[in-house]
Parts: sequence; structure tokens; C-alpha cells
Amino acid sequence: MDTHYVYILLQNKIFWAINILEFLILLLPKFVLCDKCYSNGNTGICIEKSKCNNSTTDNVKCPGNNNFECCVLETTANKNNIIRNTRHRVINYLNVKKNKRYCKKCLNLKGKKGLDCYNRCPAFKILSSLNILSSEETVDDIINNKKSISRFGDGEFDLIFGKGINFQKFDKNMSKRLTDILQSIKEGLIIAIPITLKTVKTNNNFWKNFISKYQYKLINLFNFNKVYGNVGISRFYNFNSNGNFVLNYINKLKLIWDKKDVVIIEGEKSRFGFNNDLLNNTKTIQRILCPVKNAYNVYEKIYNEALKINKDKLILIALGPTATILAYDLHNVGYQAIDIGHADISYEWFLRNATYKIKIDNKYVNEACGGGTNIEDITDKSYYDQILVKILNE
Repeated sequence: MDTHYVYILLQNKIFWAINILEFLILLLPKFVLCDKCYSNGNTGICIEKSKCNNSTTDNVKCPGNNNFECCVLETTANKNNIIRNTRHRVINYLNVKKNKRYCKKCLNLKGKKGLDCYNRCPAFKILSSLNILSSEETVDDIINNKKSISRFGDGEFDLIFGKGINFQKFDKNMSKRLTDILQSIKEGLIIAIPITLKTVKTNNNFWKNFISKYQYKLINLFNFNKVYGNVGISRFYNFNSNGNFVLNYINKLKLIWDKKDVVIIEGEKSRFGFNNDLLNNTKTIQRILCPVKNAYNVYEKIYNEALKINKDKLILIALGPTATILAYDLHNVGYQAIDIGHADISYEWFLRNATYKIKIDNKYVNEACGGGTNIEDITDKSYYDQILVKILNE
């Protein structure tokens, strides 16, 4: 058979196949994917009025289009493959187009959950039952019972869930260690998590989005019979905080190291307590300097240097997620170790009455614009005299 003739025949077959398919589609009900309907507690699938019947709609007008009515998924999903398949497209459509505005769990509940997730979502209700102390109660527990503390903020949870952060790349071993520590129960050790996990309604957008992203993973991590400390012990200045409250809190926080010999394990450019009076009530100060970024890469070196410290001394650690692990490990061998986080930077912002996260001269501030670059050297001899050892990435 002539090749040209075969080609023409195939073209004709394809032409007629497409036309037949288009004709069959016209016989089917017309569907639209409507997030307005979904937000009202319906399925998110609307069907053209002229093609609908009582078995496919509940006669609810689509708020997005008067010519459509909302489908009753419960009565049609198992009877009509078209609607079932459309439902799967709704899930994908809403997740992608609305940037995961609706959690998959709510979508899978087949329209029973509306847009008001913060009041109705079962995940938020479960998280709100977490037992988390206030910042003041956490500090009191440290002072009165000489406890250590390991803190878990958004960065630590990102690492647990497989995502690196801007000053610590993802490490599988680190992720596992953080998970194990979070789920551990050790006498004398406080595991601290964000109180924002249980206050979804009043959270800022960052924490609302964070919780929406990880809510079911978070639920699987926590022990809801356990009392957690508050990770916010180092985040006492919120740019609109009451000045007297912050000052009283700082005075309480300083009691942790009052009249004590202190060793600070920190990033090389953190300079915790330098050039302010946050540590002016300590007895002595010594420092172990560590890499500004990816400190966990040299964790064994940091840990081995820390083991040389006298156990009568208090250890303050400002080293990102590495501090969470180090505080745990040092506590296990008899030290009181405090994962102190951003307390020094919070104090600097308080002293300056900052209205947003600003750069601090001579200090590494990873959360401020430009705060991690062009950090000036210091010439204060007393600061350099405090340094026991400097550990750098290989």
C-alpha cells in the first residue's frame, strides 16, 4: 500500500475520532471547579443547571456562577465516575492554584470542612491541646530546679522534615538526632517548643502557614501527655512589647547565670553578651567559638572541647540547631546546658527600641537584612581573652 495513502487514511481516522469524542463530551454535564462553593462547605464541584438532576445537586446556587449548582458529593461520588474524577481534579486545582490554601486532610473530608480551618480543622484542635509552659514558667523551672533546656523552633522542625535552613544545610543524621531528642524524656532536661503551635487563631501569618504545612507531621512527633517548655524564652522582644514587661523578664532571665562561671559556646560572629550588660552579673565568662554556618559539620570537635569544661560551670549555647543537640548531650554527662538562642539579639533590639529586625554592628544576625554579611571585627582585648578555642569548618 502506498505510504502517502496510509498517511491520509490515518489522518482521516484521527479526525473522525476527535469529532466523535467532542460530540460525546457535549452529552456530559458541564463541570466547573469552584473554591467559593468549597468554602461554603460544599464539594467544590459545580454542574451546569440544564444538565443536572436531583441526584447530582442539592439545588444550592453556585456563588461563582448563577448558571451552575453545587454537587452533592456524598450521593454522587460512588455513582458517577465523572464526578469522582472531577473531585480528584478539584483537590489538585485548589492545592496548586490557591498555593495549598486548603489542607489535603480537609479536602479528603469531602466538603465537610469549609474555609474556616482555624476553628474547625481537627489538626488544629489536637495541637491546641499541647501542654506548653509560658516563657516565665520555663525560666522559673530552669532557675529553681537547675535544669538544662533544648529548644525546637521552626528551623529545627524544618531540619526534622528534611529541609535545610540558611545557616545549616540538611543532614540526615542531624535530622534523626533532633527527632530522637524531641521525643525523649530526660530528668532535668526541658524540651521546649513554640507556644504558637497551640494558639493558631492568634498567630501571625508565618506561623499559620508553617502549621498548615506541617500540622500532621507535627502531631505525630509530640507526646500530648508531656509538659513542654517554651522555645520563646529567648524571643522576649516582639517590637511592640510593653517595655516594663520586657525589662522585668530580662531581669528574671539573668538569674539563670547570676554569680556563675559561664562558658558560652557560640558562632564565631555571634558575640553573645558583648557590648551590652546582659551578662554583667556573671562571675566569669569564657567562650568556645564555632563556625557561623553548618556548625554540625564539626559537631564531634565542638562536643569534645565542651567536655573539657569543669562541670561546675554553666554552659550557654547560641549555635542554632546544633545547640539543641549539644545541650542534650552535655546534660546527659552532667552539665547544666542552656540552649539560649537569640536572647542577646532580642536584648540588642530592645535596647534600640527597634520596630523591626535590624542589623547589629559587630554581630551576626541571620534574620535581619544584611545581618549576616560584612560583620566588622572588634578590637576589645577583654573579649579575645575570654576565648578558649576557635573551631572552624574543615
